[in-house]
Amino acid sequence: MASFERAYRNRDAMSFITTIREDIKTVQSHDPAAQSALVIFLSYPGLHAKWAHTPEHWLWNHGMCGLARVMSQLTRFFTGVEIHPAAQIGRRLFIDHAMGVVIGETTVVGDDCVLYQGVTLGGTGKETGKRHPTLGDRVTVGTGAKVLGNIQIGDDVKIGGNSVVVKDVPAESTVVGVPGRVVRRAGCRVLGDTLDARDHRESMPDPVQEQSLINRECIAGNQRRICELERQVAELTALVRQLAEER
Repeated sequence: MASFERAYRNRDAMSFITTIREDIKTVQSHDPAAQSALVIFLSYPGLHAKWAHTPEHWLWNHGMCGLARVMSQLTRFFTGVEIHPAAQIGRRLFIDHAMGVVIGETTVVGDDCVLYQGVTLGGTGKETGKRHPTLGDRVTVGTGAKVLGNIQIGDDVKIGGNSVVVKDVPAESTVVGVPGRVVRRAGCRVLGDTLDARDHRESMPDPVQEQSLINRECIAGNQRRICELERQVAELTALVRQLAEER
């Protein structure tokens, strides 16, 4: 029995070491400012918050909820990241710059996700039970974005900075705006690629600007149609008058 317990503890230790190595490699692949592994290990609060969440989550699942909550608040104090001990966090999560990130109690985060500073994965205040979002794998959430409520964010989704997402998002989509709107799906622009070609834009689109442009084009088209109908009415009126005079 003693040898089994030692093997179990060694397995957990190796698993945690593997996690640290994976997370450091993730930082190196995502952050162009990353330096050596030692510097990353010592100076990235997003990693510290993720690593601290592991024992906090274990304590929560084993009935020591009060202790887990206190530890999570200490982690919040030192890192600026608040992860509820009950939240389910996948592998290789990268929280860049970290400050101000909040991850709620029933949140589920998949593997290889990236969160930037100021991100909130929270609730709407109107739900019970599962009231926080579920993120698929390889989801990127931009600076200051809010993902709220019991919603599903599909794999490979990108959420633009300061967006507010309150509805499900299909996989391989890009979401921007308040409220969040899908502007790209499976690599194709939802509102049409001609807008980018016209404006020579390479950054994220502005859905409000695009919708305004579409509305103006529709109004201009209606005006042209009205002018054409007025011309036809004038011609018909003149023809009727000519026929009346001939009689």
